[in-house]
Amino acid sequence: VALNLDKIAAKNRYWQFINDNNKQGETNKCPYQEVDDADKEAYHIWLEDEEGIQAYARILPPGTTFEEASIGRIIAKKRRCGLGTQIVKEAIKTAKEEFNAKTIKIEAQVYAKELYEKVGFVQKSESFLEDGIPHVLMQYTE
Repeated sequence: VALNLDKIAAKNRYWQFINDNNKQGETNKCPYQEVDDADKEAYHIWLEDEEGIQAYARILPPGTTFEEASIGRIIAKKRRCGLGTQIVKEAIKTAKEEFNAKTIKIEAQVYAKELYEKVGFVQKSESFLEDGIPHVLMQYTE
């Protein structure tokens, strides 16, 4: 594999961020593994400043998790400062540009449902447990 230094540096920052997040998940007793085979098919986006990656999202092509494109693994280091909204908007934009997505699905943690509603997602299911955490299925339609 041939990568230029910029791509190597970006890839290293990504994996460090995911590794740190996995460690946080272990601390929080979260049983799921964040890195999986879908990562190979996904687009990975992040917001970065001089202190490193501050927010991250994974955009999956149609047919990976759902029939439609989907967004997952939304992570923001700081809450209630706009990072979550910004990364979700960028994820929607990426899904539209890369997959021509008209509909996007997400399995949102219940506590963050309001964040997704603010950017146009609509709840499509009752609450269900995913890895012991309450979630709802939500859908964005252009």
